[in-house]
Amino acid sequence: MITSIHILLTYACTGECDHCFLYCGPSAKGTFTLAQLRKLFAQIRRLKGIEWVYLEGGEPFLFYPLMLEGLRLAKRQGLKTGVVSNAYWATTEKDAELWLKPLPGLGVADLSLSDDEFHCEGEDNPARRASKAARKLKLPVDSICIEKPAVTMKAGQKKGEPVIGGGVMFRGRAAEKLMEGLLTRPIEEFTSCPHEDLENPSRVHVDPYGNVHLCQGLLMGNIWETPLSKLISNYEPQRHPICGPLIDGGPLRLAQTERVRLANQFVDECHYCFSVRLALLDRYPQFLGPRQVYGLT
Repeated sequence: MITSIHILLTYACTGECDHCFLYCGPSAKGTFTLAQLRKLFAQIRRLKGIEWVYLEGGEPFLFYPLMLEGLRLAKRQGLKTGVVSNAYWATTEKDAELWLKPLPGLGVADLSLSDDEFHCEGEDNPARRASKAARKLKLPVDSICIEKPAVTMKAGQKKGEPVIGGGVMFRGRAAEKLMEGLLTRPIEEFTSCPHEDLENPSRVHVDPYGNVHLCQGLLMGNIWETPLSKLISNYEPQRHPICGPLIDGGPLRLAQTERVRLANQFVDECHYCFSVRLALLDRYPQFLGPRQVYGLT
């Protein structure tokens, strides 16, 4: 049962991180208009069981008035809200307080800040300044910390069984930028999806084009063509041309079903799945996209 809606308020971002799922960056296109945001919340109102709405991106603080209006709309509907940001706006702790001051009154229950080497260099750490400001305002705050991928050995692990640490998902820009020097595994091992419950999803992401993402770039449909309530009630995962094979046998089954032949070695399930889906973009434009999430224009 879907209990949370994550709104990709914009694909634009102040950074262009190598690990980004969505190929976000300063020149990325796609931002909700006020009218579109209000239409989305009107559709959310018709859904049963929704508890949370997150505003994220890209970087939602780039469109600060629009972000605040989204929080107001969610509060009016009695929904808990969260915001995800890289804290670029926290140039000083006092500046951060100014940016964050409206959020407690709008009922924000979670501020998630990117605090890692992809977003912060050296001693200059805006996420930590923003965290201090949030705590002063009694605003619930936590950190998102992803390290650059590296081959490591886990404690107690058998000799000769290294793994890739860091928490990066090898989809989007990461599948292009962060592969060098990493171990690969045979595709025969990739027979499940370890990160998404495609059979019973608990959350979806909605982007400015109206796409409803089950996983970044894997779509349920489009809310400007079919209302969100109908998309969710009509969702039959086994009949979905991408989700069905993924549920039955992971990216290997999807590749076999669609007769996609790629390399025999990939870093992990996400890397192989993303690569297979990239090969299928033109075959299933209704269920895979937008193209910019796959690094294409």
